[in-house]
Amino acid sequence: MTGVLPKERVALAPYCTLGVGGPARFFVDAADEATVVAAWEWARARGVPLRVLGGGSNLVVGDGGVDALVIRLGLRGIETSEHGADVVVTAAAGESWDGVVSLAVERGWAGLECLSGIPGLVGATPIQNVGAYGQEVAETLMSVRAIDTRTGRAVTLDRAACGFAYRDSVFKSGEPERFVILQATYRLRRGGAPTLRYEEIARHLESRGVREPSLSDVRASVLAIRRSKSMVIAVGDENARSCGSFFTNPVVAAADAERVQRLTAASGMPRWPQPDGRVKLAAGWLIERAGFHKGQRDGAVGLSTRHALAIVAHDGATAAGVVAFARRVASDVDARFGVRLVPEPVFWGFAERW
Repeated sequence: MTGVLPKERVALAPYCTLGVGGPARFFVDAADEATVVAAWEWARARGVPLRVLGGGSNLVVGDGGVDALVIRLGLRGIETSEHGADVVVTAAAGESWDGVVSLAVERGWAGLECLSGIPGLVGATPIQNVGAYGQEVAETLMSVRAIDTRTGRAVTLDRAACGFAYRDSVFKSGEPERFVILQATYRLRRGGAPTLRYEEIARHLESRGVREPSLSDVRASVLAIRRSKSMVIAVGDENARSCGSFFTNPVVAAADAERVQRLTAASGMPRWPQPDGRVKLAAGWLIERAGFHKGQRDGAVGLSTRHALAIVAHDGATAAGVVAFARRVASDVDARFGVRLVPEPVFWGFAERW
């Protein structure tokens, strides 16, 4: 029945981009669906919680570790099929996300180009409803195949069942830990035009002299911009040990956006009107206006030298230190502007919820 023999007390810090945190009580590498199911059976038989580890780029593990069976997903494989003007791409959860984006761009399939350079694996993209520079996964995702931990059976959830919202889904806040994602299927546009919704991308393309950008042009600009902000993991980068953006951009009522504008007494506050009448604000901009600055440190934890939205763990950092610094940032923004910042990462092994 078991089918697996988990390792014990496996350090998780090496598997996470922050590089902090304690061990998993039990740990299994899963390269196929059968191993995932066997691990679920093993955990259920012993009353042990189940946790899923992907690329570790959006995860904060507590210093005491996590009292659970951690499955590290390694399922691989990409399948494609043409449907008229569209191409359907199905990628296993353990595939590199940027590898899938690169493949789509190389083959002229539009829909993912602005999501270039985002670290992590395919399986995480529906959980977070990953998005950047005017695109998000919810726009192209057709379905998700997953193991339902209530039954141990594989199920397929269509886009509607995923409950997508801004940086959110049923997998993150609706029923967290219920589903172990095995693969995701996306519908892309063959020969489609690139998405150009962000002024920052348009300006970068213009600076390169690109007037009629291709998918590859947009990908190149996105990667260049992300690198300039240390938002592409690179060996030797002093800002590499982070979760990328630690907070989501807050979406507030229009009246609150006007109130924040008055409080800042600054022109040019970044703001993006939403379809429901609310306004999205820039979390990094608010953090700096609350008194923080790029490169600011509190011991071994601080802000990125290139982006105020990234919290960086330096040598000697602890998970407790990361969370304490993040709470301080969020508290000061709330005190200054009355705006609550919501963290993007998932937290394991913390007794207190954010």
